Amino acid sequence: MPKRPQPRLKDVPASKMTAQQRRLREAIFSGPRGKTSLAGPFAIWLHAPEFGDLAQKLGAHCRYNTALPPRLSEFAILVTASLWRAQYEWFAHAPIAQGAGVAPQTIRALQAGRRPKSAPADELALYDFIKELYRTKRVGQGTFAKVSALLGDAGMVEFVGVLGYYALISMTLNVFMSPIPANEPLPFAEDSDRV
Repeated sequence: MPKRPQPRLKDVPASKMTAQQRRLREAIFSGPRGKTSLAGPFAIWLHAPEFGDLAQKLGAHCRYNTALPPRLSEFAILVTASLWRAQYEWFAHAPIAQGAGVAPQTIRALQAGRRPKSAPADELALYDFIKELYRTKRVGQGTFAKVSALLGDAGMVEFVGVLGYYALISMTLNVFMSPIPANEPLPFAEDSDRV
């Protein structure tokens, strides 16, 4: 059985929360996510509740209030999770992406680190943009133009914001080794020296 990451921060029990931590928990619970428990980045952010509140507000906007259709937003989140090999992010968003219309074969290809050849043209344009951005830290004019034609100016700004936000999430989850439920398989193999 592969070694599983062990969380680097302890959960903050409700009985031990500060007033700021309780406010953050309530903001997350009452927001659009429909959360009733704290896991993933939300549990981590309880350790820095002022930062956590700002981050969760940005996240709610990136997830629910951008010009990106849910299918493309969730696709971009999965590409980011795959590139960062973010276990929890993948675990949380793969079912959401499928529910939003990302094809199962596309999800499997992304999880395996492959370009999803049978994906629709709009998803492939986003994939190429994200891969080029990660590889070169820039995007060429042709790559930019393809995605801009799909999303428009405001959509492009929000798309890049979604990528940045989910890179923040992926880094947070990876550094603090946010666990997925023990009965769930790890989406990505782990380097045994790092867990």
